[in-house]
Amino acid sequence: MNSLAQKVNEVWATNISFTADMIILELSDGREIKAPLTFYPRLLNATEKQRSNYRIIGGGEGIHWPEIDEDLSVESIVLGRKANI
Repeated sequence: MNSLAQKVNEVWATNISFTADMIILELSDGREIKAPLTFYPRLLNATEKQRSNYRIIGGGEGIHWPEIDEDLSVESIVLGRKANI
């Protein structure tokens, strides 16, 4: 396992927020990671209310949005992976 992947596994999400075109992840080590919503079409097309209705799952390893049936891992966001849709 490379050192980046190892470090990603050592942090977890503490908060999620959005701008008009970005998702912002606050991590347990104090970093903020931003990713474009175009990477995550379900979030891009969701309403502000739907986006704000999330649950941090797996001890902070993932995020679940029940209204739009979307699940993303912290690792995938940190590494810049696009959703598989």
